[in-house]
Amino acid sequence: MTNEDKNKKQKQLDQDRVKDQDQALTTNQGLKMAEDEFSLKAGERGSTLLEDFHFREKMTHFDHERIPERVVHARGYGAHGEFELYESLAPFTKANFLTETGKKTPVFVRFSTVQGSRGSFELARDVRGFATKFYTDEGNFDLVGNNMPVFFMQDGIKFPDFVHAVKPEPHHEMPQAATAHDTFWDWIANNQESAHMVMWAMSDRAIPRSYRMMEGFGVHTFRLVNEQGQAFFVKFHWKPVLGVHSVIWDEAQKINGDDPDFHRRDLYESIEQGNHPEFELGVQIINEEDEFSFDFDILDPTKIWPEEDVPVKIIGKMTLNRNVDNVFAETEQVAFHPGSVVPGIDFSNDPLLQARLFSYTDTQLIRLGGPNFHELPINRPVCPFHNNQRDGYGRKTINVGQVSYHKNSLANNTPKPVSEEEGGFSHYQGKVEGRKVRARSESFTDHFSQAILFWNSMSDVEKQHIINAFSFELGKCKEMTIREQVLEMYSNVSHELVSSVAQNLGMQAPKKKEITYTKSSPALSQANTTYKTDTRTVGVIAADGFPEELHRVINELKQANIIPQIVSDHQGRIQGKDGSELTVDDTFQTSDSVLFDSILITNKEGKTSLFSKEAPYFVKEAFLHYKPTGAIKEGTNIIQDLQISGESGVVKDDSKQFIEAIRKARFWDRSGKK
Repeated sequence: MTNEDKNKKQKQLDQDRVKDQDQALTTNQGLKMAEDEFSLKAGERGSTLLEDFHFREKMTHFDHERIPERVVHARGYGAHGEFELYESLAPFTKANFLTETGKKTPVFVRFSTVQGSRGSFELARDVRGFATKFYTDEGNFDLVGNNMPVFFMQDGIKFPDFVHAVKPEPHHEMPQAATAHDTFWDWIANNQESAHMVMWAMSDRAIPRSYRMMEGFGVHTFRLVNEQGQAFFVKFHWKPVLGVHSVIWDEAQKINGDDPDFHRRDLYESIEQGNHPEFELGVQIINEEDEFSFDFDILDPTKIWPEEDVPVKIIGKMTLNRNVDNVFAETEQVAFHPGSVVPGIDFSNDPLLQARLFSYTDTQLIRLGGPNFHELPINRPVCPFHNNQRDGYGRKTINVGQVSYHKNSLANNTPKPVSEEEGGFSHYQGKVEGRKVRARSESFTDHFSQAILFWNSMSDVEKQHIINAFSFELGKCKEMTIREQVLEMYSNVSHELVSSVAQNLGMQAPKKKEITYTKSSPALSQANTTYKTDTRTVGVIAADGFPEELHRVINELKQANIIPQIVSDHQGRIQGKDGSELTVDDTFQTSDSVLFDSILITNKEGKTSLFSKEAPYFVKEAFLHYKPTGAIKEGTNIIQDLQISGESGVVKDDSKQFIEAIRKARFWDRSGKK
């Protein structure tokens, strides 16, 4: 290439290089826009209008930014199962899978992280997707939610901006799968409706122990409609039967190195072993006449309905009992859509939900190659479908006959719509009125009360973890002004929080503000969760010469549905003092203490020097992570050597007491690594 050619190429590149800073905002057609905060709605609390060309252009472009993986929720894993209804919701809805007690409905669930790419690690501090496809007799119903009940914004027009901010910074494509960087926190500080959601994201909820041990939420306010045409506002909840549990930050970082597939491996192996994950479905229901009876707007997606004010009614249970046969064909090709509903379930005017109703179909068109993604096996409903849609990329249906239009006489005007009485879907006739506006309802302007509610609801340990998370995240921000803005923002939530974070960052804390909101919700604290031993894992450190008593302890652990895994200094089998043998599951080179819920040591010395070096490290690290730590026979000598004997949750030669310690899960009164 000659110098002249290089200059021409550079000139061409220069023409394509655009600096957006200090420019007026326009559409891609060059039209200057007066508003970029709010989608166009029928009244301040009304539904989003299809004519909002700016929102559609912005969202369409965003939905098509990444191919072929999902723009968000790229890193996911799925499983099949069934949902069984305990209690009929017939007074509230006509959806048959929610009204016929004992009815079993096939489901497919996809769990995911949000911000990372398909190759990112699974223990990132992040929201977790929790999407469920119900294959009902009346068509597919998709409950597309997260493990947190609120979100970062109130209006979907801001979703592309948020994801741009949270993704790796475009000038160097770092960091991957992390919020600890300038653009994320800059967006947060300048979009303070995110205050409540960030409290969840900085809490232990953002680093779950397992997909099996996290809640799921529909996030949005939906409607239920009964046979009489009465409507009720509803929020959906998934409650894990094993309770809500998390790891601590130090563990999360190490697990990402030891096993970046930790969550999917846990789910896959649990199902393979017959320890089927179970989640109970709960609903919160508000009568239409009570829509304005609360100190928050029930349509605001940055707000929860506190369970103490609106109890969760448990109506059924989902059991995940079958792994996928092919991850690509099922987990990757599954297409969820919050607009996939059945008669008896409808929408509210939640502006974030309204945006998702447009966005999800749009994004599947680019990911799955065209309009026929519903024909992929994982997406097909179990009931037949008939319409006049034809052809397109990926068409599998072979339509017979000459007619493909409505209305017609050649085929007796079929397929034809059916009445509501015959099972046809009819939109609830909610009242819509108001001027076309780009605005936010005044009832959406309180951004801090529920962030305060969340903070007030945490235990002291959970509060310290939130302080640590803010300190880590802001400590990674390079711009001091961003740190200052975030601390000022959260001075509206808790002076204890911002003053502690400021001290960790070597900064001046913002001036203390008077905070009068005092409510709390015990349901928000993981300290109040269910604690069970079921499917908890124990790393059993043993070597040749292990004591005969180990067989009895292993049997007792299994009877409590605890999973013991033998960790030794070599693969294969180890032989006990009595000549019996055990199969080794892991070695010190293939495993780490962070991959287990507890540690039990049985020997002091193994064949190799590796044992005497690594075995004490396993025990000490588990102790520093507040985990149950046990020892039998010679293993008690290591407990003595490490000077942790007598500490809470440290058990010697007592298997029953050790099992009780596992049931408690963590011993926060120790001095450890938070």
